[in-house]
Amino acid sequence: MKRLFLLVALLLGSGHVLAESAGDSASSAESEQVQHQLRIYFFNAARFGDNEVLDEFIRSGYDLNTTDDKGYTALILAAYNGRADTVERLLAAGADACAEDKRGNTALMGAIFKGELRIAKRLLATECDPNQRNKAGQTPAMYAALFQRQALLQALREKRADLGAKDPLGNNVASLARGEIRTR
Repeated sequence: MKRLFLLVALLLGSGHVLAESAGDSASSAESEQVQHQLRIYFFNAARFGDNEVLDEFIRSGYDLNTTDDKGYTALILAAYNGRADTVERLLAAGADACAEDKRGNTALMGAIFKGELRIAKRLLATECDPNQRNKAGQTPAMYAALFQRQALLQALREKRADLGAKDPLGNNVASLARGEIRTR
């Protein structure tokens, strides 16, 4: 039933046809409901690695950089949940590897945090700035140091990450690797 609903909704242009054809508030509400349900299916497909459903979204031209209420994209969710095949599909289809959630964290930062080394290395191969900072001023290298991801620190070093960068509290790669964490 889920896949049937998804296919019908995608064929209807993600619900836009419903709203345009009738123009009344009931159709608009129905369209919003369809949009909401599509977003749930889209994010769940990324989160759980349901590549069959994800492929339908890709084929339909769905915006792969759509965000949820926390600013997560499908790529961020796939990376964080260890879905390497899904990450690859999304990247190949044009998902933005540099996109940030509402806290400024990227798919790379999520993969480092979760210890998804294969996914993190794949994301490092994209054109994103290896020194991209989240809203707390932290970089991927700081995450790698904090969580003792030595292989990723080496890969970041090779990508020319600034290992001497400091966050606003004075934390840097060396201090975080030693377990010295400054907080407010």
